[in-house]
Amino acid sequence: MIDSSAEAQTPAAAARKTLWAWTVATFFGAGLLKPGPGTWGSIAAAILWAGFAFLAHPTHIMLLFALLAAVALALIPGIPAATIVARESGRPDPGFVVIDEVAGQWIALLFCPADWGHAIVALVLFRLFDILKPPPARQLERLPAGWGIVFDDVAAGLYALGVASLMRAFLHL
Repeated sequence: MIDSSAEAQTPAAAARKTLWAWTVATFFGAGLLKPGPGTWGSIAAAILWAGFAFLAHPTHIMLLFALLAAVALALIPGIPAATIVARESGRPDPGFVVIDEVAGQWIALLFCPADWGHAIVALVLFRLFDILKPPPARQLERLPAGWGIVFDDVAAGLYALGVASLMRAFLHL
């Protein structure tokens, strides 16, 4: 019987890991942090967003396009990476796969002004929707392999984006 835990891999099993897929799926190791690897993946995404927003001082439209590009860069290799890592780990939706949280968090930040208050609201809303998985997010988990791993978090990101945008519009945050 093969032990599917990431910590208890034999050297032979570790050698069978597809390095690029594990690097992408765990978002450069953020998914290996404990507790709550999904939260660590979301925090890593928010920190990268903040680094770009606060250091590069982009216009709102530049920040939006940079985030759209980042989402694409997370999704395009992220879906196959999640598929490979799920297969190699023997788990249908490994908790240490966090590229889905990264993409979802960046979606939640799409129209966010470049300040910590709005970023924290987007982070909390995304984590809330990622945990609760309101319909159809829960149903998207049934998609095959990496598609199901990733797209429930895309839906959570869209929910968070919508609620955060409504809060900014109606509460003048």
